[in-house]
Amino acid sequence: MAGRRGIATLAQKKLLVLVDLDGVMADFEGHFLTKWKLKYPDESFIALEDRRTFYLADQYETLKEGLKPMVKSVYETKGFFKDLPPIAGACDAVKEMNEMEGVEVFICSSPLFFYKYSAKEKFEWVEHYLGKDWINRTILTRDKTIVSGHILIDDNVKIKGAVDTPSWEHVVFTAYYNKHMNIRGKKRLESWSDGSWRNLILDFKRRL
Repeated sequence: MAGRRGIATLAQKKLLVLVDLDGVMADFEGHFLTKWKLKYPDESFIALEDRRTFYLADQYETLKEGLKPMVKSVYETKGFFKDLPPIAGACDAVKEMNEMEGVEVFICSSPLFFYKYSAKEKFEWVEHYLGKDWINRTILTRDKTIVSGHILIDDNVKIKGAVDTPSWEHVVFTAYYNKHMNIRGKKRLESWSDGSWRNLILDFKRRL
């Protein structure tokens, strides 16, 4: 009986997929650049194709000392996260992924340290673009290493936290700033629109 229960449990095992929000489903970079030009029309800006660091403020500070607080003033503004446009194909792909047999998808995102608007607005974004049911599938945390899953799709190449070896395998979603980075043997997901995510998920399912 124990053997049969073990087989049944294995058959019922689901692939748990964690998907980041900003830069993976929501266009943080493009939206920031639009807002930056509107708020600071006389300041220099970094074109999307010239982005090279995960943290925007760090690269802007190399343009001119003192830009870092100005950068933060853009994305810490009320409404910034709520108004992020979705990345092409992301919402449809994630919904379809969650409907695949043996797959469960959760949104896993980090609010800003200045969380006043970002935390609430991330939930509002999810509800607007994915539906109210996805609120129960949304995890906000400053440390993604403590969240259990099989895959984490995230644009941040270096994810650090309390757990040195997280339960999930990191799949790097390609963004402007990370195209030229060494991802140290990790898999990449280049786009939601080309359907390559389906093969990625099927490959992970076969390994369960």
